[in-house]
Amino acid sequence: MSLCINPRCLHSDHPGNDSTRFCQSCGSDLVLQDRYRVMRLLSDTSGFGRVYEAFERSTPKVLKVLKERHSLNSKAVELFEQEAEVLSRLRHPGIPLVKPDGCFRFLPREGNPMLCLVMEKIDGPNLLEWMRQQGGYPISDEQALNWLQQLAKILHLVHQQNYFHRDIKPENIMLRSSGQLVLVDFGAAREMTYTYFAQLGGTGGITRISSAGYTPPEQERGQAVPQSDFYALGCTFIFLLTGKSPSTPDIYDSLNNQMHWRQYAPHVSPQLADFIDRLTAPRAADRPKSTDELMSELNRLVQSGFDGVNREATLEEATGETKAGKNNSAVFSQRLGAGAKKLPLPPQTIAQPPLTFMQERASFLRRWGWLLGLLCVAIASIPTLWILEQQGVVSFPLGRLGSIEDEPYEVGIALTGHDSAVDELSLSRNQQILASGGDDRTVYLWSMVDRSILQTLDAHENPINALAISPNDRYLASGGDDLYIVVWDIETGERLQTLTGHEQSINDLRFTSDGQTLISASADRTIKTWDWQSGEERQTLVGHGGFINAIALSPEGRTLVSGSADTTIKVWDLETGEEVSQLLGHTSFVNDLAISPDGKWLASGAADGKIKLWNLGTEIEVRTIDEHESYVNAVLFSPDGRTLISSSADQTIKLWDVSSGELQISIPWEGTFVNAIAVKFEGPTWQLFAGGKGSNKIQTWRLTR
Repeated sequence: MSLCINPRCLHSDHPGNDSTRFCQSCGSDLVLQDRYRVMRLLSDTSGFGRVYEAFERSTPKVLKVLKERHSLNSKAVELFEQEAEVLSRLRHPGIPLVKPDGCFRFLPREGNPMLCLVMEKIDGPNLLEWMRQQGGYPISDEQALNWLQQLAKILHLVHQQNYFHRDIKPENIMLRSSGQLVLVDFGAAREMTYTYFAQLGGTGGITRISSAGYTPPEQERGQAVPQSDFYALGCTFIFLLTGKSPSTPDIYDSLNNQMHWRQYAPHVSPQLADFIDRLTAPRAADRPKSTDELMSELNRLVQSGFDGVNREATLEEATGETKAGKNNSAVFSQRLGAGAKKLPLPPQTIAQPPLTFMQERASFLRRWGWLLGLLCVAIASIPTLWILEQQGVVSFPLGRLGSIEDEPYEVGIALTGHDSAVDELSLSRNQQILASGGDDRTVYLWSMVDRSILQTLDAHENPINALAISPNDRYLASGGDDLYIVVWDIETGERLQTLTGHEQSINDLRFTSDGQTLISASADRTIKTWDWQSGEERQTLVGHGGFINAIALSPEGRTLVSGSADTTIKVWDLETGEEVSQLLGHTSFVNDLAISPDGKWLASGAADGKIKLWNLGTEIEVRTIDEHESYVNAVLFSPDGRTLISSSADQTIKLWDVSSGELQISIPWEGTFVNAIAVKFEGPTWQLFAGGKGSNKIQTWRLTR
C-alpha cells in the first residue's frame, strides 16, 4: 500500500498508487524528496502531527508530518524544526538517527506546504511490548541498573543540548536487537530556556503532555522542568521492577501522593530502591539536580556492588506466582546470589552460540520425528529429507524433484558480530575475504577460510551503504550516510585516505580494473571519480534527476552504468565522462545493477519488484522477470555468468537461469528485507552470503549446482 499524505486527498490509499509516482486521486507526488515512499499510517492520535512508516529503497523509516492546521502557526513550525535540529545533532545509538536533510517541506497538489521529518525506524519492541512478551515478569536489579545507566547517558546528551524530553515512559523506550535502549518520540521535547509550550490542540490552544502514571505533579500543572524527566524515568523502572503500572491503586496512593512499590519488588536492593524513590520524589527539588548528578549516583551504586541486597528474595515473591509451566524462553540464569532463582533478561543482551547444522537437525527431529516418519512413508521413493529448523527450509540433498522449491541448499552457520542490520557485502577477488557494513557504522573483514573476524574498522559516524574491494585485494573503500569515503589497508586495518566532496549519502562504490581510480555514486545525484591515493577528485558526472543508488563497471573498464531513483539507467563513457545513452523501462527506483563477467549482460533490480536483463552491447531489453513480491534490492551474477541472483524486501533470495530467465531456486529468509548478497564459487558448490534489515547477522547457505 502506497499512501498519499495530502490531507485534502479524498482517497489517500487509492489502489492505483502502488504502481505509480503520483496519487491517482489528487495528483500529489507519492515519492517525497525523490526517495521516501509512504506505506502506512502509524499514529494519528496526536493533535500535533501524524506519524507514518515510509521506505527509502528497502529501508523502513518513521515519517512525522505536521498537521495542516498547524502549518501556518510559526511557533508550531519552530518547535517541529527544532526537534529535527536537535535529533540531527545527536549521534548516539540511543537516539533515532535523523540525517541533516531529514526535515523538509512537501508541497501537495492542493493546500499549504507540509513540514516533514524523517528518522530512523528502530528494529525492536518498546519496553511495554517487551514486558508483555516476557509474561510481565519483573526485571532484576542488575538489569535495571544497566538500563538506567544507558538511559542516563542518553538524557545527558539531550539535556546538554538544552532540551528535556517530557514524555519518558515504557512505550517511548525501544530495545534494539543489540540490547541498546533507544529513547524515541521527541515531539514533546521542550527547550529549557523557552516558556512553556506543548502540543497544540485543535483550537490552537495549549494542552499539557500527560501520561498516566509517568507524568510528575509539576508537569500536570503545566510547569515541567528538566527534573521532570527523572520522575518519569523512576516511574518507568517501578513498572519494570514490579510488572505493575505506577498509576494503579496498588502502587500509587493518590490521597497522600506517595508511591508504595517496594513490597512488589523484594528482589531489589535497598540502595537501588532508595535511588528510584529519589527519582520519583513529589518535589522536583528533591530529585537529582542534573544528569551529571544522576550518572554520579548510578556510578556509586555500581561501585557499591549492591551491598545489602535482599539475597533471599526471589522472583516468585515479587510476582506472587511461580513460573512453573510458563513458556518463557527468555529466562536466563543471571543470579542475585546464593539461592536466588533465575530472572528474565532480554534475549538480546546475552549472546547464544550458534547451533551447528547437525544440532539444528537433531533438535528438530526430537520434536517432530513422528511427523517426519509419516512424511517418509508418503515419499518413500524420494531421497533423504532434511528439515532445517532455523529457517523453516525443506530441501533435498540430491537431484531435482520437479519443483523449484526442491532445489538443494542447506542453511549454514551465520556470521555474527554486527549490532544491527547488515546493508552491504563485498567479496575479494581471491574469495578469501568478505567485507560487511551496515547500520552499526562498523566494517567487519571476515576470513573465508575459518569465518573468523580479521579486522573491525570504526571510522564512520552514520550507517554504511557502500563497500568495494580493490582488484588486487589490498584495499577497501567504505562510504555511507556521513557523506565521506574512507579507503583502508585490508591487511593492517590502517585508514589510508578520506575523500570528501559529496553533499549527500554515498550509495555505491567501485574500483576500476587497475585499482587506481575509485568511483562513487551519491544521493546528491552525482557520480565522482577519484585518484584515491592523492585524494584528488577527477570527474563529476551529472545527469540523473534523482538519487543515484547503484553503479556497475564493465570488465574492460570503459563503460560505466548507473541506476537512479528517477527510474532511469544511464550508460557513460568513463574516459570522457559523457553520457552515452539512457535505458528506460522501470517504473520505480532502480536499486541495483550488475554486469555479467563477459560484459554482455546488464541486470537491473528496482523498487517496482522487477528485474530487467539488457544486452549491454545493443542496449536492448531482453527480458523482464516479475516474480518478486516487493522491492528488488540487489542483483548479482555468478562468476560463470550463467546464473543471476537477486534479493528482495519480500524476504527471499532467488536464483535465475540467465539464458532462459527460469527461476531455479527460491530461498526464504523470514523477517528480513534482504539488502545485500555475495557468493563464493567453489566448483559445484557455492557459498551464498546475505544481510538485510530485520537481522544483525550475515546468513549463509550452501548450494550444490
